[in-house]
Amino acid sequence: MKGYYRFLTLLVLLFAVGLSAVWKITGTGDGSQNNEDVLLLNEIAHEMVLYDMPLENTASEREYVILDRTGNVIYDNRFDPSEAVTVETAIKRRYPYTYITENNQITGTIVLADSRNQFGHLRTNIIAVYCVCGFLLIGVAAAFGAYIRKTVIRPFAKMKDFASCVAAGDLDRPLEMDKGNLFGAFSESFDIMREELKASRARELSLQKKERELIASLSHDLKTPVTGIKLTSELMAAVFAQNEGQEITVTEDMIAKMNNIYKRADEIALLVGDLFSSTLEDLGEFKVKCADENAAVIAQIVSEYNDRGLVRISEIPQVIVHMDKLRLSQVIGNILFNSYKYAGTPIDISFHLDESFLEMSISDSGPGVYEEEIALITNKYYRGKQHGDKEGSGLGLYIARILMDKMGGELSVRSENGLCATLLIPLS
Repeated sequence: MKGYYRFLTLLVLLFAVGLSAVWKITGTGDGSQNNEDVLLLNEIAHEMVLYDMPLENTASEREYVILDRTGNVIYDNRFDPSEAVTVETAIKRRYPYTYITENNQITGTIVLADSRNQFGHLRTNIIAVYCVCGFLLIGVAAAFGAYIRKTVIRPFAKMKDFASCVAAGDLDRPLEMDKGNLFGAFSESFDIMREELKASRARELSLQKKERELIASLSHDLKTPVTGIKLTSELMAAVFAQNEGQEITVTEDMIAKMNNIYKRADEIALLVGDLFSSTLEDLGEFKVKCADENAAVIAQIVSEYNDRGLVRISEIPQVIVHMDKLRLSQVIGNILFNSYKYAGTPIDISFHLDESFLEMSISDSGPGVYEEEIALITNKYYRGKQHGDKEGSGLGLYIARILMDKMGGELSVRSENGLCATLLIPLS
């Protein structure tokens, strides 16, 4: 904008210099009476008084008109006398004139109406037109500068301040847009970017909070089985120490204690596995290697997690599926572990062929979840409201959904007389 102000100043200076040059070139010509005109007028007036007639020797040099007291022309030596000359005309055209007085009374008027005086009038008009055009040009330049300042400079200045605020982390201040802004869509894009950055920051803060909550939850979840393992181990160590050197009979209670150690260790492994899998997914390193497998292998996977004997599995169709055996095992394990923890009822597994997928339904008879939570329970860190008193991290179904997506399948959940998780496993 400084360059524009310099340009406007230069334009004003050029206008002043041009006006001065026009004034100088065209002479004085302001319609005032110079010495020559005054002397001539006095000489003609004197001659009229003495001889009652004008000077003939001046008639060929200057054009003038003599009027009587009533304004009638009594003498006119102009080459073109078609234009009527009066005292009013002389005043309007700025023709030099004087009154003829005799005995202190006005008897007539002498008006110099030659081309010299007409040029003075023309010069005045030229200067007036020059001034009008100059002021008009300067006004247009100033108005254009004001328009550019309002529609271009000011919006860019606002965007500059806005960018500084965004860089400083202030994402609550919107970008104000004036009516008629030429960069409306551009400015709106910047404001949309601010809103997206604000939403991204909110998501990041929420994720950080959930991660801290997850660490606290996992610390608590891991503490429980570890405490159980320690107590059981101490008890068994005490039994062995008490019966040192004697033959120890393995009782059902001891077997139950050892099974409890195994079960607690299995819970720890599952919790750590979920945390590790979630971390890999965040880092983009959740690898899935699919291969063609006989669908019968699914029965083997289920049996590995049926340590409580609650699973009832139907006949599996004789088909070839395209899957990652290890990852599908993780998916089924997470679903069964959730049923063990939240339902504790028998689990029914059924199969159905649906075009290019093998549909596997895993359902229990527990309390299920609220209808409004169905779409949320496969989200990261989300836990059902009615199971808030249960220990958990909210990662099991989330990881299962991610793994099914990566294998080209799908995981869906519904709540009907319990919770039913349906897996769509791609056929080969």
